[in-house]
Amino acid sequence: MASIRSSFLLRGFFLASPILRIGRRILRLPPLRAENSHGRIRCVASESGEGGHKVSARLSMMQQVLQEAEERASYAGSETAPKVTLDHVTVNFARSGGPGGQNVNKVNTKVDMRFNVQKAHWLAERVRERILQTEKNRINKDGDLVISSTKTRTQKGNIEDALAKLQEIIDSASYVPPPPSEEQKKRIQKLAAIEEQKRMQNKRALSQKKAIRRTRDSWD
Repeated sequence: MASIRSSFLLRGFFLASPILRIGRRILRLPPLRAENSHGRIRCVASESGEGGHKVSARLSMMQQVLQEAEERASYAGSETAPKVTLDHVTVNFARSGGPGGQNVNKVNTKVDMRFNVQKAHWLAERVRERILQTEKNRINKDGDLVISSTKTRTQKGNIEDALAKLQEIIDSASYVPPPPSEEQKKRIQKLAAIEEQKRMQNKRALSQKKAIRRTRDSWD
């Protein structure tokens, strides 16, 4: 197993708070766009190291991850979270249950709001993908995100509450954390370099151990 792992590379770049694991250390980086212009990140060695030395595949990947994070934050900086309205949803009413007096069981004040995520093309693709991932347990087989509200005793109040809940989901999916600072980038690269050095040392030690074992077998 590689000691440098990035969960957002494995999950399609859709996590809101991607986690970078370097040994026992855990760092969080901004998410990347799956549809970025650079395409899929490839783990290959490069010549970008100091003094013209080759940078290992993992360090090269780390540098590209940081670059993509900056581009991702720069691209999303001009975006504003879209506002959802009643035109974007389907609303059904039902009778509320529980305590609250006789009015609760006689009037259809409960709101069941449905929002089809896949058909919401007014949202950016990355936002739709994020909602589909984070709210998958609340999305039915028709692709509708179902939100219910019985907060108030009126239809109007529950509609507003359901819309507010949906807007909060959209805002959360639209949010892009700022890119890592220069200090954070240096720290990440330093930790990655240290971990890579340890990995190479362990690899050489294992190779020497196997060589000694083969030598002993030849003596037998």
